[in-house]
Amino acid sequence: MSITILAIESSCDETAAAICRDGVILSNFIANQSIHESYGGVVPELASRAHMQNIVPVVHAALQKAASPSTIAQGADEASIHSLLQTVNAIAFTQAPGLIGSLLVGAQFAKSLALALNVPLIAVHHMQAHVLANLIEDPKPDFPFLCLTVSGGHTQIVLCESPLSLKVIGETMDDAAGEAFDKSAKLLGLPYPGGPLIDKYAQQGNPNRFKFPEPQIPGLNFSFSGLKTAILYFLQENTAANNRFIEENLADICASIQHRIVSILLNKVKAAARTTGIKHLCIAGGVSANSGLRKAFTELGQKNNWQTFIPAFQYCTDNAAMIAMTGYYKYLNGDFSELSVSPTARAEF
Repeated sequence: MSITILAIESSCDETAAAICRDGVILSNFIANQSIHESYGGVVPELASRAHMQNIVPVVHAALQKAASPSTIAQGADEASIHSLLQTVNAIAFTQAPGLIGSLLVGAQFAKSLALALNVPLIAVHHMQAHVLANLIEDPKPDFPFLCLTVSGGHTQIVLCESPLSLKVIGETMDDAAGEAFDKSAKLLGLPYPGGPLIDKYAQQGNPNRFKFPEPQIPGLNFSFSGLKTAILYFLQENTAANNRFIEENLADICASIQHRIVSILLNKVKAAARTTGIKHLCIAGGVSANSGLRKAFTELGQKNNWQTFIPAFQYCTDNAAMIAMTGYYKYLNGDFSELSVSPTARAEF
């Protein structure tokens, strides 16, 4: 019997829905929220309201594409969508972590749909889903594998023994790598979201032009607060001497910042690989879309004879396909949730 999962992701400022059948993604739709750009960051209340506006059309679009993939330009008729809904075996949703208001919108919609269809509910941990994004497309890593998950709120090294057996063996002690990118971009006067803009300008710059310190943190843990402070003082000192310093050196500054953040991440990955002896390594999370990290990670794997895996761009940032894939494995394991389950802003896995 086929297993069809309808998944919903609403942890931050992307409203997403996906359909997965037997571990294959049939559709994956995302609605982004541009309203936050003028505020320099995500405004939780505005994000919640946008989710309420977006969730029905996004779920409808995901069902429409999955119901009639060959005629999506014309759109599947409502009868086909209704027929697909009758085959859904479970509703998966992001339960934690994230912005509580955003999570509540997705959770309540998922609960209502599960109740209406009389199918099980599957609560998914957002960071676990990022790791399992590496199982969406071929080639896939063999278990056990290591995964560096890097996003705006998290930086972790995860030991993956099976789809549902994941252990964090290293994590940030303060700020996340994605936050370091975004805060550095803000210091440079770049608009939100600034991380992708640093990546863009870095491709035109010299990564060795400016030197930034690497935190000496024991073990496999990370720290980025000291680097952020060093960047702040560097910019203050140089702009005091030349008020056009950033404008005249933007590409080199971005390249140097990106080079240091990537080196911090990959030096810990090297240490984790040496410690565990594991040779299948992955990256995941929003920062894994960074071209500098993807290139350096691939080159590091070639140099050390590792098998490296990177999700497609559409599965790096927040998306529902990774929620659906995690939901599929949890369904196989009979790992369901009661309708009383509550979303939470913070959670370990």
